[in-house]
Amino acid sequence: MSLPAPPSPPRIGVFDSGLGGLSVLKAIRRHCPGHALLYVADSGHAPYGERSDAFVLERSDAIADFLLAQGSEVLVVACNTATAAAIAHLRQRLPHCPIVGVEPGVKPAAAVSRNGRVGVMATTGTLRSEKFQLLAQAHATHLQLVLQPCPGLARAIEGGDAESPDVRAQIELHCTPLRDAGVDTVVLGCTHYPFVAHHVQAALGPGVRLVDTSDAVARRVQALCPASNGDTTAPPARLWTTGDRTTLQSFAARWLGFPFEIADSGPA
Repeated sequence: MSLPAPPSPPRIGVFDSGLGGLSVLKAIRRHCPGHALLYVADSGHAPYGERSDAFVLERSDAIADFLLAQGSEVLVVACNTATAAAIAHLRQRLPHCPIVGVEPGVKPAAAVSRNGRVGVMATTGTLRSEKFQLLAQAHATHLQLVLQPCPGLARAIEGGDAESPDVRAQIELHCTPLRDAGVDTVVLGCTHYPFVAHHVQAALGPGVRLVDTSDAVARRVQALCPASNGDTTAPPARLWTTGDRTTLQSFAARWLGFPFEIADSGPA
């Protein structure tokens, strides 16, 4: 009598306002190599940081429902703005589905800062949110927290060319106040920003430490997902976009480093 096959590891559904969440998807693949990964880039409505909370909540609902319909058993909101605006609502509406969000790494930045001056680069929507204010109150009351909204930067990265003059000009614009403030640690508070971390580092100088929480998010996802019984063979990640498929294809090919396919008929 043959033994029943071990259960397949749960599918992990990930979404972002656009391409930025691919930085989180890449970290999840490292920590959960045997799991099927599904990803939605809502590039047709990006960036969320320049949208109203009501709009972000509506999009988050629609994409979460789409990913669940595709078989996702764990959801990752790989967007700081969507986490701030919608994750409490999603958890209340979908109580039986584990949902992991992202937030700026203020706590780890506070632990490593030497001079107590910490910069936070994020979208306007993230920095104005109540969730971020509570995060700062919990972990940064002893710091000089220098908040740097970066309108336009996520949109520039979303264009698909992280090396473009526009992206570099945006980075220099937003890093100048942080240099002037003498910060020694900077939080990358948007999942788009790790793709241009090398430019941010160059603009700030080698003495400034950058904090990105992608690995911490991936470890949380790993803790929620049953092990794959040693089988690390997973199908190619399936990616959808509400924007330009060619841009997603090019960006993912450049940054992911593992097999993927661009699927048709994504969320409306």
